[in-house]
Amino acid sequence: MPLYEYACSTCNARFEMLQPVGAPPPDACPVCGAPDVHRLVSVTSFVLKGSGWYRDGYGLQPAASPSEPSSAPSSPPASAGTKAAAK
Repeated sequence: MPLYEYACSTCNARFEMLQPVGAPPPDACPVCGAPDVHRLVSVTSFVLKGSGWYRDGYGLQPAASPSEPSSAPSSPPASAGTKAAAK
């Protein structure tokens, strides 16, 4: 369950609640009881670690320059041709 952060428009109190994803916001502020509560957008602590993840590219490899050879095979694997010939 995600942790949501809320703020009260009346008393400016901030509080957090563990709620299911589709749950509505609380009906009232737990500090002053006012109904003017809204959800805040908070900074997360989600960090991608490991090989293949780049801070600025979301896992995308940099584009190869035209001078670099392509790593893709230019012909189909040999096993595909032998299966067709065996039939």
